[in-house]
Amino acid sequence: MIKRILMLLTLTFMGCLWVQAQQIGASPEYVKALTANWKGERLPDGRPKVPDIILERLQKVTLEQAWGYLMRRGYNNQVENEWIILQPDQVMTGRVVTAQFMPTRPDLDSLVRAQGKAEGRSQKGGINTWPIDVLTAGDIYVADGYGKVVDGTLIGSSLGNAIYGKTGKGVIFYGSVRDMQELAETEGFNAWVKGQHPSAIKDMTPTSINAPIRIGTVTVFPGDVVLANKYGTVFIPAHLVEDLVSSSEMTALRDEFERLRLQENKYLAGEIHGSWTEAIKEDFRNWVDNYPEELAITKQDVDAYLARQDH
Repeated sequence: MIKRILMLLTLTFMGCLWVQAQQIGASPEYVKALTANWKGERLPDGRPKVPDIILERLQKVTLEQAWGYLMRRGYNNQVENEWIILQPDQVMTGRVVTAQFMPTRPDLDSLVRAQGKAEGRSQKGGINTWPIDVLTAGDIYVADGYGKVVDGTLIGSSLGNAIYGKTGKGVIFYGSVRDMQELAETEGFNAWVKGQHPSAIKDMTPTSINAPIRIGTVTVFPGDVVLANKYGTVFIPAHLVEDLVSSSEMTALRDEFERLRLQENKYLAGEIHGSWTEAIKEDFRNWVDNYPEELAITKQDVDAYLARQDH
């Protein structure tokens, strides 16, 4: 009897510590502290609300452009590749919602379920649905499933369609999914995963929502912006996204101009790859002015770029 009482007291004490020390869902204040460099509008959960137009422009950025920009600013661990991709020829960008899963142990799982109930999270269905419940339009659900494939399927076709209905996007899982064939039939939904398997999720517990997580070699924050294409995924701090996009657009224009002029044999390779003369700079300005498509880059952007480049 005494042992039973001591056990109950221990479990109660551990439960109190869990409630005091960690919620399942991060508070808006915590998310704001993580993303303090962002000075713009925020979502109700505290995540930066990077404008949709920036997300659209980001789709044209290459993985190398994003990687190079982030490396120059000290973000050396932002790219993860070697994914299984549901729709490889589609590009996906969006605002990150994070979730961390851990291998289930009974004492941890009971505490998580109790805390989830205290936070008002759904008590119907599996607790793996909790991260899905908080998703909004433009979000991408990014989860650390610790690479588990068999019995590590965080979603199947039903939850995949629920995610798409909420976000219009898809998922990035350091883990696996099931119903890959059916998910592929959901137009617009995409997934970057480490594996796929017909088994159902088993012995996995969600321990955090919208807290920092690890995806392979990358530390991912809630509110990061992700660029995912067939070459990999890059996770971008929200406060750097707009400048990264503008810088990459300028780099893409210069690369296109160089290729065109080299094909035309107008300049020697050393001339256009080295320091540009004033004549080449003026040629570039005129070429941009007559570009056949509408550009987000302005004449002032071009002048500023040429002024600060060591051509």
